[in-house]
Amino acid sequence: MFFALLLAFIVGMGLVMALYVGSTKLPGMLAQRKLMARLDSLAPVEQSEAPSATLLKASDTGALPAFERMMAGTTRGSAIGRWIEQSGMRVSLSGVFLMAVGLGVVMAMVATMVTRTPMAMPLGFALGFALPFLLLRMKRTRRLRKFEEEFPEALDLIARALKAGHAFATGLKMVADEMEEPVGPEFRKTFDEQNFGLPLKDALENLTLRIPILDVRFFATAVLIQRETGGNLSEILENLAHVVRERFKILRQVRVYTAHGRLTGYVLLALPAFLGVALSFINPEHMNLLFRERMGQMMLIAAMVMQFIGYMWIKQVVKIEV
Repeated sequence: MFFALLLAFIVGMGLVMALYVGSTKLPGMLAQRKLMARLDSLAPVEQSEAPSATLLKASDTGALPAFERMMAGTTRGSAIGRWIEQSGMRVSLSGVFLMAVGLGVVMAMVATMVTRTPMAMPLGFALGFALPFLLLRMKRTRRLRKFEEEFPEALDLIARALKAGHAFATGLKMVADEMEEPVGPEFRKTFDEQNFGLPLKDALENLTLRIPILDVRFFATAVLIQRETGGNLSEILENLAHVVRERFKILRQVRVYTAHGRLTGYVLLALPAFLGVALSFINPEHMNLLFRERMGQMMLIAAMVMQFIGYMWIKQVVKIEV
């Protein structure tokens, strides 16, 4: 009992200190990071003895600069940093990990208080720790999907600029000025990179790394091949925009055909929880056994795990790549 109280006191003090530091230091750090990121994106490329194909950005910003530098040198840290950039969130890598640890501690305490068993603490911590990364993945997926849907409009805009006699760089600038997030800012970065001295091949390669979509790879490949061999680039971009639109049309048809399977997954996922709530009102004593007894708690955990596995299985079954 004393150990539990001591642990709760330490966790509570840690949360209070984290909230205090976050409320006082984090806004200024985020504003400074936003300013430095903008300056880095506009800074000219410096020539060195071994020129790099990318514009290197500082990785010592954020709430924990040492942690930022350490994670930037690892494969997992670089992948998470790329996720943050692709999601468009104004947060640092260390900020994401701090939020993950804070939510993990809170969820561990909540799970322990609800189930009244220390065994739920690791599960609650894992769930809370994973929530920021799930949110990051969700925002990244939505932003990339929105980019893919608006990408044909950007291709048409560049094609019309080329037909009017403008240069390809002018077409990139027109897309950056006319289109909104996320297409406009991404093309703005590409235009700034090649405008400040980075070769167009490397600037387009950076665009494909920031936006890992097959259509963007087709766009970069078509532009580079046209610059080497010649051809009508405006016609090529118009055909690519038409292909992307037709693929989205087919994809929407596939979503209509698989709507029954997706709805079945949602119903099967929500039905046990709905029945559990209903039985809690109909026969509370019967349902309380699942929360009081050790066997009932293990059954609840196993049921949630199997429900998640079943939902992911159905989701993969109805997922069709177009």
